[in-house]
Amino acid sequence: MPTSRFQLYLTRQASSLGRYLLEQSLQALFGGIPTIVGIGLRALVYRAMMRIEGIVAIEANVRIRFANNVRLARGVYLDEGVYLHACPNGIEIGENTYVMHHAELHVYNFRDLPHAGIKIGKNCLISEFNVLRGQGGITIGDNVYTAPLVQILAVNHVYHDPNIPIIQQGITAEGIVIEDDAWIGAGAIILDGVRIGKGAVIAAGAVVTSDVPPHTVVGGVPARVLQTITESTPRPRVPVYFGKDV
Repeated sequence: MPTSRFQLYLTRQASSLGRYLLEQSLQALFGGIPTIVGIGLRALVYRAMMRIEGIVAIEANVRIRFANNVRLARGVYLDEGVYLHACPNGIEIGENTYVMHHAELHVYNFRDLPHAGIKIGKNCLISEFNVLRGQGGITIGDNVYTAPLVQILAVNHVYHDPNIPIIQQGITAEGIVIEDDAWIGAGAIILDGVRIGKGAVIAAGAVVTSDVPPHTVVGGVPARVLQTITESTPRPRVPVYFGKDV
């Protein structure tokens, strides 16, 4: 591999050569150990490469890049196959939040975008096979649940000039905010520049392209308001699926 490509590879994996060697060594030695033994070892050893507050549980085969930009609060659970790429502004996961298997939290900011990063609050559930792309910044409040296959994409491509390849036209990255107590149904897609209000419910398969008012149910492509949630609102018939204990 040419030196320039080798250097490019390193800059996409860690903040320095020393950090790369440290992080890759620890993950190679301890990352694949199964059962509670592996969980206990990683809870101790991984403190050498990232910020861990209190007791956390990291299952086997979790991949972490730019680990020095990751903060895990007390009670965080990372399931098998989770991928965290925290370059460079970081990933923060709040207390008692679960990130389920094969979820991907990916900042990958190599364009010096000012708000890149992912911040998740307390008591949240990020379900299986979710994809969070945080180039524009993703902020998720407390008690937010997502169902499997949700995509939260704080980045978009510019494509307005037909004479220039899309890959050369750059991107937009406005950011996404999901307020407390929101529920995101299976397969829903949240696009860049959207704010989802407190207590809102996103139906399964919805594509959210604009802000969602608090305490409403939205669904469809593009998503629109289907219902306002009040104390007298009957149980909705909108197809929404959530994991964990719902």
